[in-house]
Amino acid sequence: MRQDLVATREMLLSGQRSADYEMEISLGIAQSVECQKAFLRTCFDEARKQAASPAARTGPLAGLAVSVKDLFDVAGQTTAAGSRVLADAPPAAQDCPAVARLKAAGGALLGRTHMSEFAFSGVGTNPHFPVPANPADPATARIPGGSSSGAAVSVATGAAFIGLGSDTGGSIRIPAALCGIVGFKNTARLTPLEGVLPLSTTLDTVCAMTRSVRDAILAHEILSARTVSRSQLPIARYRLAVARTDMLDGMDATVASAFERSVKALRDAGATIVEIPLAQIRDLGSLQASGGFAAAESYAWHRGLLERRGDGYDPRVRFRIERGAAMKAYEYIELIRARREWIIAVQAALRDVDAVLSPTVPIVAPAISRLAPALGLDPAQDAARDEEFFRVNALLLRNTSVVNMLDGCAISIPCHQAGELPAGLMIWHGAMHDDTLLNIALRAQEVLAAPSRGP
Repeated sequence: MRQDLVATREMLLSGQRSADYEMEISLGIAQSVECQKAFLRTCFDEARKQAASPAARTGPLAGLAVSVKDLFDVAGQTTAAGSRVLADAPPAAQDCPAVARLKAAGGALLGRTHMSEFAFSGVGTNPHFPVPANPADPATARIPGGSSSGAAVSVATGAAFIGLGSDTGGSIRIPAALCGIVGFKNTARLTPLEGVLPLSTTLDTVCAMTRSVRDAILAHEILSARTVSRSQLPIARYRLAVARTDMLDGMDATVASAFERSVKALRDAGATIVEIPLAQIRDLGSLQASGGFAAAESYAWHRGLLERRGDGYDPRVRFRIERGAAMKAYEYIELIRARREWIIAVQAALRDVDAVLSPTVPIVAPAISRLAPALGLDPAQDAARDEEFFRVNALLLRNTSVVNMLDGCAISIPCHQAGELPAGLMIWHGAMHDDTLLNIALRAQEVLAAPSRGP
């Protein structure tokens, strides 16, 4: 696996490597069998030019490669959101703020990455395009996680140093955990959503995947146009909670072992570990019984497009969007009020801890063959795979979506050992605890010192 962004940039500044050399490595990986399905559109010639630009080389990203989820406006390109129904939409007139900030920092854009259609799935499959296989397991084609599927593969293979994506219910942290890399979901208000095709305007967050926590800090500083407050406190100075309610249920053997081992390692390193019930998590089911924000807000955006071109949607995505048609105005308003009260209750429960520890997702990446549609050749098989898809999707989103409803922040870091399929440790808290989380994650990554399973 390639070195992380910070280490590579240091080699560029010291003259040990050149930006041109690093770009050719990125381009070679991007065109490899392991990575080529990660991109829906490439712009390799432009990336070479950006990497060669004197202005880029003096920026924080020093002309190094980044990828952009097919959800973000890039000047001159169509933002199709992984869908065929928007393939003929007019190109964007300008870069969205997130892309503009990456470019201004010296990032060289390799291309637009694969995603679940309209970002509405934690699995990462898309019937319109071949699914990029998770690079963690060369023997079995496994899901990369979603919705930022291609972004994860571009980082995990080494093609990109930053994979720009979005996180509405876990779309950064889920693929990061399944692919063995780092995914940071910041407090939503810290990064601009302009020029990003929405799924849920209440829950959407612009954020990124990287190879290390220090890279995540750099990416966040660029995307948020702010400086993270650094701390040198050791892990022993932090009080960390393990939430028992729901978030530890249904773990497979690999994830359970990795999570228990990680908690023990942090405790042995001196961190104070306490168990809390956090029973409020169980309230989320009834709170969202009428459909939830994603269904209502996505339907509001897609209603006209569904009337005109609904047959072109992924049926699994269309089904979830159309659930929003049934939500009444009073139910939506009640949901806003109930969420506000729920956030207050959860924040009170977390007031005595610096962060919460949970498995990012409770399972390792399943095989693509279990979840991809059977393309109608066998209706019974299609129905069985749909049932399995929605079961796995709900399981993948279960833990991560808690943080989005909390309007909080979270980071997933690899916690598996060499030879194991990737598992992620999620460190999380409420809104505006971003800097504390990032500092804890730096210390936790040092304690765990577990290599991720890259190719």
